[in-house]
Amino acid sequence: MSKLLSLREKKHLTQEELAEKSGVSVRTIQRIEAGANLKGHTLKALAEVLDINPSVLSSTAVEESEPNISFIKLINLSCLLFFIPLGNILFPLLIMHFKKEKNTITKQLVSVQIMWSIISLSVFLITPFIQKWFGLNKQIILVVLMAIIISNIYIIIRNTLELDKNKQLRIKLKFSFI
Repeated sequence: MSKLLSLREKKHLTQEELAEKSGVSVRTIQRIEAGANLKGHTLKALAEVLDINPSVLSSTAVEESEPNISFIKLINLSCLLFFIPLGNILFPLLIMHFKKEKNTITKQLVSVQIMWSIISLSVFLITPFIQKWFGLNKQIILVVLMAIIISNIYIIIRNTLELDKNKQLRIKLKFSFI
């Protein structure tokens, strides 16, 4: 989202209203909101109407909106649907898509779940071989399955608490699958 668009919306102005108050054409405002650089008279006129310092509008950096923590927590808690095959990945992805909440935190949440799925599947598939090699009892598969489920519940709850407290994830990867 461009800085001009963000500031205009904060003032509850339409492009036409901003154009009328500033003396700048609607087409120019559209071009600036699409990414064109601001300078000279246009910069001063728009800054005056928006009641801001012209230097705020003059930089070309795009302002990133703050993530919606309540939706991110919903996305995180939707990972608890891992009882449905790949539910811990598909449901968060669907919520991200439909709520348009695609940011680094939500991408990390899904990446953590992808990694958890890969590791837990690997551990579960290796367990019968370990059971046979070491002559362990047949209950070991249930123990491993419970440990896998509890580990994901821990990850989800720990991240939810950290989102509440610090607006960031506690358990995350140094890379992203998405």
